[in-house]
Amino acid sequence: MADLKTLELEPRDLLGKKVETLRKSGLLPVHMYGPDIDSLSLQGDLKLLARLVLEVGTNIPVSVTVKGSDNVNMCFVREIQRHPVTENILHVDFLRVDTSKAVRAEVPIILEGLAPASQRGGTLMQPLQNLIIEALPMDIPVSLEISVVGLDDFEKSLYVSDLSIPENITLISSSDDLIARVVPPRIEEEEVVASTEEDEMTEGVDGDTSEESSDSEESGDN
Repeated sequence: MADLKTLELEPRDLLGKKVETLRKSGLLPVHMYGPDIDSLSLQGDLKLLARLVLEVGTNIPVSVTVKGSDNVNMCFVREIQRHPVTENILHVDFLRVDTSKAVRAEVPIILEGLAPASQRGGTLMQPLQNLIIEALPMDIPVSLEISVVGLDDFEKSLYVSDLSIPENITLISSSDDLIARVVPPRIEEEEVVASTEEDEMTEGVDGDTSEESSDSEESGDN
């Protein structure tokens, strides 16, 4: 996993609509909750928090301390509320976890290398961006990587079962889920369709010719 990030927050007194005053002063309202703890209303530096949530996402733990307390809380970002127009962060929820108990997390899948089939005009597609796993908080990886250099034709695909998953991680996503494949260029697909249509037309013409010949023979017999 990545280097553990640390964050210090302060108790928050302003609640409800009054939190807008916090944002104007460069502070962001935060909520911390979890098993065996009382829900805490907190606040922290807005710019620092905006940068932190961008770096850790939802699968990297953060060591959170609250001013005036000696407790160290291992947390994950669980929800980020944003302004519907500006997309500025309005509020962050942290889930406090027990480091001795497994938690569920989404881990991004990173494609490595260059798919040879994409050099033939194909487009590399990745339907599955994240993998759902279960592991101890400190064992959750930043990402899982898989090489695409084996995708040398349009018939090959990569599935979750092709990933190398550490033994200390339990896979929740289906092993049959498609991760990546190279889609052939449209011109190639159109050529196949055109070729099929030409074959059908040729068969149709041959059929018509046979029918005409049959009709001619019948007329001759008469």
